[in-house]
Amino acid sequence: MIAALLVMASVGASGIDPIHAAIERYRAVESYQVTLRSSYGGESDVIHYSYRKPGFVRMDFVQPHRGAVLIYSPLTRNVRLWPFGGRLFSLTLSPENRLVQSPTGQRVDRSDIGALLDNVKSLQRTGETAVLGEEIVGGKKTVRLAVAGTGSFVAGNVHRYDLWLDSATLLPLKVVSRDINNDVIETVVMDDLNINVKLGDELFNP
Repeated sequence: MIAALLVMASVGASGIDPIHAAIERYRAVESYQVTLRSSYGGESDVIHYSYRKPGFVRMDFVQPHRGAVLIYSPLTRNVRLWPFGGRLFSLTLSPENRLVQSPTGQRVDRSDIGALLDNVKSLQRTGETAVLGEEIVGGKKTVRLAVAGTGSFVAGNVHRYDLWLDSATLLPLKVVSRDINNDVIETVVMDDLNINVKLGDELFNP
């Protein structure tokens, strides 16, 4: 409970809050890999996700579309998709194309932890932040927060985020997004998050 109390004490302290602290921690992250497990509307995805600043993204799909690979380059601002795996057939698409957006409308070029924290911060500016205590997620101690917009304010289509921040890194290990009616839009669990790992050019230029 000590970590939760420390985070609670930081809320309201001049200019310091847990979301601000998480954003500051993320600024020191140059790369990371994680397994994303998301659920939405009775469906679920499992994706091995790799990210390297200033915005290179690779997604290796496990479920559904096992074997499919998606790569986004901030240099070309295009997405390459190998829908059947292998290297014999690929598509080059805009990140605005619905084929390469998640079922909840998430764009690949705005899919990293930094983009998530930016959305949370936009809700926080007009809303409220609550510290809800400590929980274990994936064997790690986390502090659970709820950030909700005021009135009908939404960031995208999200009115409230529940976040479980790793007590050690302050990076999210679980996120639940909710709409204006407090219905769950999506739940994402981030397993085996490894930060500042070496990710070579070959990973993003197959």
